[in-house]
Amino acid sequence: MSAPAGRRHAAPPAADAATARPSTVGTVARLLRVDNWLKNGFTFAGVFFSGRFLEPASVLRAAVTFAVFSLVASAVYIQNDITDVESDRRHPTKRRRPIASGAVPLATARLAQVLLLIAGLGVAFAFDQRVGLMVAGYLVLNLSYTFWLKHVVIVDVMVIATGFVLRVVAGCLVIDIVPSQWIVLCAFMLALHLGFGKRRQELILLQDRPDHRRPVLDNYGVHFLDQLMVVVSAVTIVCYILFTMWPDTVARHGTTNLVYTVPFVMYGLFRYDWLVHQRAGGDPTSALLTDPHLIGTVVLWIAVSILIGGPGLTPG
Repeated sequence: MSAPAGRRHAAPPAADAATARPSTVGTVARLLRVDNWLKNGFTFAGVFFSGRFLEPASVLRAAVTFAVFSLVASAVYIQNDITDVESDRRHPTKRRRPIASGAVPLATARLAQVLLLIAGLGVAFAFDQRVGLMVAGYLVLNLSYTFWLKHVVIVDVMVIATGFVLRVVAGCLVIDIVPSQWIVLCAFMLALHLGFGKRRQELILLQDRPDHRRPVLDNYGVHFLDQLMVVVSAVTIVCYILFTMWPDTVARHGTTNLVYTVPFVMYGLFRYDWLVHQRAGGDPTSALLTDPHLIGTVVLWIAVSILIGGPGLTPG
């Protein structure tokens, strides 16, 4: 829960306050965690896997779904920053966040949060009630995470992964298709893999400062997280292989050649694991935006999938 009011408004160190204000735009972007909006790209999975990426109407509907998830996700991030403001101020990197550093007053953050929720939920329900329900479920799930579930070992990462599944399902429903169970499983497993990788990096970054890290990390261990990542990585690959060879998939596309996209998925997972182990203490999520090998692998996977015919979804 949030810290007492007296401590919550404690002034941050001058150096941190200075580094936290490079620009108004930059401060707002960090408050909203705009860089994390990439995760909401899972709402486009339905458009891609159904082959509708050349249909402007379908792309537009997926884009609106992306936007409302981004607005509500930013509101959740603000709540998380408010709740963890005291622990963030003791963290070597999180102390530079706008609320923890004092760049954004608490009242301003609260107002922004309310406006984001009104806009996100309002547009979602007005646009498509099914999307509205998915976004509302995402909000409830993440608030449960912020106040409770993030302290439950393993469940904390599974909750995050479930959020990715909700994005995929919403992106499919909005264009009236039913997602393949294999794609849902792949999304869940991939998110688990990324989540456990992030926990591993957090643990290593603060291994000598246990009083500065989130409590749930006390229940993890580097070796245990390595084991979890190996298992989840293997299951992700198996799920994707089965998807490419599943009779319905083969019948829908008239080819068994989708199996040739498997090496790209394998390399992407292995490359991520390599980055997690080689860049100890860094943020593995940022590697998805900056590592040329991962970016190139994703581009090649998309290109080859399109050339072959692209994985599909069962029409609704």
